[in-house]
Amino acid sequence: MASCSLFRALSINPGVVPSAPVRKARQALRQANFFPSLIQGGSRRVASNVRTSGMAPVHATSVTDNIPMKPEVPVSISLIEEVSPALWEGDLLALGVFEENLEKDETGALKDGTLQKLDADLGGIVSEILEDEDFKAAKGSSSFLRLGGKARYFGLVGLGASAKASPVADWGPSVWQTAGSAIAAAAKAHRAKTVGFAVVGRPELEAEAIQKLSLGAMLGGYEATRFKNKAKLSPLSELQVLSSGSAAVDAAAATARGVTLARYLVESPPNIATPSYLAEAAAMIASEYPEVMSLEVFDKDACREMGMGCYLGVAEASEHPPKFIHLTYRPKDATAKRKIAVVGKGLTFDSGGYNLKAGPGSMIEMMKFDMGGSAATLGAAMAVAGLEPPGVEVHFVVAACENMIDGKGLRPGDILTASNGKTVEVNNTDAEGRLTLADALLFAQNSCGAEAIVDIATLTGACMIALGPQIGGVMTDHEEMYERVVAASRDAGEKIWRLPLEGDYKEQLKSPIADMVNTGGRMGGSITAGLFLKEFINEGVEWTHIDMAGPVWDDKRGGATGYGAALLASWVKRESDLALGS
Repeated sequence: MASCSLFRALSINPGVVPSAPVRKARQALRQANFFPSLIQGGSRRVASNVRTSGMAPVHATSVTDNIPMKPEVPVSISLIEEVSPALWEGDLLALGVFEENLEKDETGALKDGTLQKLDADLGGIVSEILEDEDFKAAKGSSSFLRLGGKARYFGLVGLGASAKASPVADWGPSVWQTAGSAIAAAAKAHRAKTVGFAVVGRPELEAEAIQKLSLGAMLGGYEATRFKNKAKLSPLSELQVLSSGSAAVDAAAATARGVTLARYLVESPPNIATPSYLAEAAAMIASEYPEVMSLEVFDKDACREMGMGCYLGVAEASEHPPKFIHLTYRPKDATAKRKIAVVGKGLTFDSGGYNLKAGPGSMIEMMKFDMGGSAATLGAAMAVAGLEPPGVEVHFVVAACENMIDGKGLRPGDILTASNGKTVEVNNTDAEGRLTLADALLFAQNSCGAEAIVDIATLTGACMIALGPQIGGVMTDHEEMYERVVAASRDAGEKIWRLPLEGDYKEQLKSPIADMVNTGGRMGGSITAGLFLKEFINEGVEWTHIDMAGPVWDDKRGGATGYGAALLASWVKRESDLALGS
């Protein structure tokens, strides 16, 4: 079957000395014109071909026709200094208040002089909200009334207990990010295009507060409407923050673009988001940031040359060819002092294989989100390219494929050989993600020279049961790296919880006829999955595994969360600080 692919800005990574199989695979790709050699330079677009027998193709020329590949953050952020909230003009004005701002004296008057004056300037609307709406300033709460003055609507947004309580350090979405989301929701409810935001008594917000607020508003304005002919979009186009600090806004915009891309990819159905589609997303990033990003995409034959038997075993039954994606970020000054990698699971659809997902609890109809790890990886790549952290070279690796069924498909009992020579007896074809990750992790170490790796995957239902829909499970043996990952999760407002890599459970992975099996028993399934991956980590390499099966999807909103993209981008920033000794 002809593949539908777009490869742009593809190049070899000159700073890496690849292994012999990788060198051979790259040479074969050059000869096949999958990407240009360094001597040729430039870029090349490979003609797209779509299989037309059977069902008509969704698109005649490219999977991205009529379906936007490049997600745009719908909300812009601007900062306005030295403007009183009472004088601001626009559609909706939101005033952030802490619970302490609402304290009253024995006469019932507000103790906070700033809020009291603003209430008088706005004709008593603050008092009206406090009395009629019973507003208490709880984190994320809001109440708006029609004003009819310079701003059409005015309202209060709750910031929680105290301005002195360091709200930025909350685990989970910070009070500022939650406030941004509340502002976006209010704008949609009141059809507001231009929204202003100020905080009582704080004319100048901290940079991190501005960044979190901006991120919350940008992501809060996101709506999954690409596949609807009629959709009522939020009109919010601009948030004006009455403060200073443009650098914080720029950082928020870069992160928001990455999270938005991750959401786009996860929400794309499997007839759209094929392995080739993920390769196109990677090519889009490389072409947009050519000064810092380069891309390699290896096809099935190239992966076979590199000995990736575990990955190709999973991909064997699909009519959509596998694409092994390798994006590399290098700082503009080319002075990277540390090489790290992010490896994401890229199962664009998981049927379970011959261990078919069956029954009402199997969630087979939701298996488009089984590439959530790759979406987080590519989203992080976009964010990192925009943030441009110095001192660190970052490799983003995705082994993209489908897990399907046909006469060539992976069978229970088959034995696969990974690229390091280890053999795996497949006792469950629905534990396929770890097989693809095995070869991807080895590539990140042996071909990229990564000193530290985070892999992220929708790996086990067991982790969903253990930690629920908001928390990712984390496994690692490296304490200092774990602390950096935890700090990154707090920065991003994305929750994680550590699970042990219990050595005794490794007994469950023993095979009588191969080096190991791919699954253990029913109990401790998330842990044995982590122990399986650990078998493919070289001595001396720092490694952390994140199981994001729970938080990949928001059932309440009915859409992807983009979980992991912000966390991974923040982790890269902390690795950058480590490399520079700061």
